[in-house]
Amino acid sequence: MTELELKYGCNPNQKPARIFMESGELPIRVLNGKPGYINFLDALNSWQLVKELKEATGLPAAASFKHVSPAGAAVGTPLTDVEQKIYFAEDMDLSPIACAYVKARGADRLCSYGDWAALSDVCDAQTARYLALEVSDGVIAPGYTEEALAILKTKRKGGYNVVEIDPNYVPRAIEHKDVFGITFEQGRNNYQINADLLNNIVTDNKDLPENAKRDMILSLITLKYTQSNSVCYVKDGQTIGVGAGQQSRIHCTRLAGSKADNWLLRQHPKVLALPFVDGIRRPDRDNAIDVYISDEYEDVLAEGVWQNTFKVKPEVLTAEEKKAWIATQSGVIVGSDAFFPFGDNVERARKSGVQYIVQPGGSIRDDHVIATCNKYGIVMAFTGMRLFHH
Repeated sequence: MTELELKYGCNPNQKPARIFMESGELPIRVLNGKPGYINFLDALNSWQLVKELKEATGLPAAASFKHVSPAGAAVGTPLTDVEQKIYFAEDMDLSPIACAYVKARGADRLCSYGDWAALSDVCDAQTARYLALEVSDGVIAPGYTEEALAILKTKRKGGYNVVEIDPNYVPRAIEHKDVFGITFEQGRNNYQINADLLNNIVTDNKDLPENAKRDMILSLITLKYTQSNSVCYVKDGQTIGVGAGQQSRIHCTRLAGSKADNWLLRQHPKVLALPFVDGIRRPDRDNAIDVYISDEYEDVLAEGVWQNTFKVKPEVLTAEEKKAWIATQSGVIVGSDAFFPFGDNVERARKSGVQYIVQPGGSIRDDHVIATCNKYGIVMAFTGMRLFHH
């Protein structure tokens, strides 16, 4: 048996704590830092996501995890000039795997604060340089170049968590979990997600382009490793809104949709032109943008807090302007880990530019959900496979 002793479990009072295997060697090596219990939960869940995403798409993949759910996930397609600006990656040399992580983290920069990063490919210097600029707890990858490792070892006063995983490791087919002293046993969720799952298009509109198929696969693999109930919005090879752990499906859809709207609002000309004070920290800039696009900004202006963040008082982004900007969104796909029980989910998703939906199907109201999609010309595919994760 091999094991790694940990400082404590989920909370400081939960001792002793360790990760171990009954037989064989642990498939991971800690190259720097001292990862904790939650760090390893994030690391091992996020690694599975990016490994499967790379296998399904053939593209480098990355994820940004917080509390055992992805804040964002993406494949390594190039960034636009606007994306480089809103992700604070201007004038940076970005490799495909670096692009994947920049987009994964950029999906929801507030939730990615203090994240665990996962990379499907060897971490290179370009990715390490970007990670070095962000507030992050650690990273897992199948390897690191010498230059990347040297950069990462300077982060957090030398204590940044760097974990290497054997990409050829295959876990046992049966997994166990203890709850209240009782052991649960189940088969691993080895269900393979690929384009074959998308053949059952149940709507009148059956026009499903290749980029939408890729984004559907991205959403489904993301949902496979997101705490349920969960809904995921995706556009252009990256998640733009993940709603995790809600008891109600519509609340998942609203939560993820509001994040997708915020992602788009960050690209509004008024946001891009915000006059930040010199030397502002990246987290402070993220927080300021989040407040600026929120409904609370006018109250903040009245309090005069803007003087700590902006050189001059920014013009308000009005509710009418926000609504008009969000209305320009299109080409978004939404995935759900279980069936949509009502058409209200479709109605909400449509407001965030959703034109494609992928979900298991199987509700007694499928006809109503399909009819709602047909009303707006939305393409919907049924996979027949639920993706709960707990």
